[in-house]
Amino acid sequence: MKKLAVVAFGGNALLRGNQKGTIQEQEKNANDACQSLFALLKDDYNLVVTHGNGPQVGNILLANSAGNDMYGVPDMPLDVAVAYSQGFIGYIIEQQLTNEFIKRGINRNVVTLVTQVVVDKNDPAFQNPIKPIGPFYTKENADQVVAETGAIFKEDSAGRGWRKVVASPRPLDINNKQLVEKMVREGNIVVTAGGGGVPVYHTEENTLKGIDAVIDKDLASSLLAVEIGADELYILTDVSKVCLNFNTPEEKKLDTITIAEAKQFIEEGQFGEGSMAPKVRAAVSFVERTGKAAIITSTTALNVEGEGTRIVK
Repeated sequence: MKKLAVVAFGGNALLRGNQKGTIQEQEKNANDACQSLFALLKDDYNLVVTHGNGPQVGNILLANSAGNDMYGVPDMPLDVAVAYSQGFIGYIIEQQLTNEFIKRGINRNVVTLVTQVVVDKNDPAFQNPIKPIGPFYTKENADQVVAETGAIFKEDSAGRGWRKVVASPRPLDINNKQLVEKMVREGNIVVTAGGGGVPVYHTEENTLKGIDAVIDKDLASSLLAVEIGADELYILTDVSKVCLNFNTPEEKKLDTITIAEAKQFIEEGQFGEGSMAPKVRAAVSFVERTGKAAIITSTTALNVEGEGTRIVK
């Protein structure tokens, strides 16, 4: 049986901080990201691709607000904005990967699935928003938005500015996970759980309803990888290895760390909550529940031998 890997692209792999977010920019970035997948495809892996949506969903909300202010177009709630971002980002990834398959003479299907992910409506995260979305602001601009909208902003731990933060409840279940596993084991590339999935909860009547939140895509990817029996989890970011004392003279790149070491480093505050900490937690969760390895690395280093940080039991 072919190995099954879940590969989680970061939202910034498709829209970078110095870009406006044009479709041409995002298509080029998606194509670059998809090139990295061939390191696994040439080894005959079955692949599920997930992705972030922080920059994109933030821009969707800005566009919603502008449309409401100028033309009275009703604002859409955050869960709908997440679904919107899943659709268009999945479309871009699906198209760029399909184009690469055609160029290389590879006959494989790519399918995008808009995914609902179940959360607890009483999750404590709703009382403590920490998930960053949208662009970076200066302190002055952030204060202005807070005054106008009541949004909550927090300073980025890497010193890149201020970003709006929203609730990020823990994912409990991935809808249609059996279908995802069936499709991927049949050889299809499945793009799913984008942006962590559309956050939904069960009402008292046992029906699903959307809720105003953004689920951490790495935790959702980790849960999905467990539920479909993945052999490996790859979390792609903008650095080739996880580092201690990041961006200081004492910076140390990590090759392989155990679950216990990873938890210790998190406890010591080595990893920023708005950047690396959620990725390490997601990797730890996967390894704890499966005994298999998780790898954190950059998109460009995915096919480079010796790159990446492996988290093992």
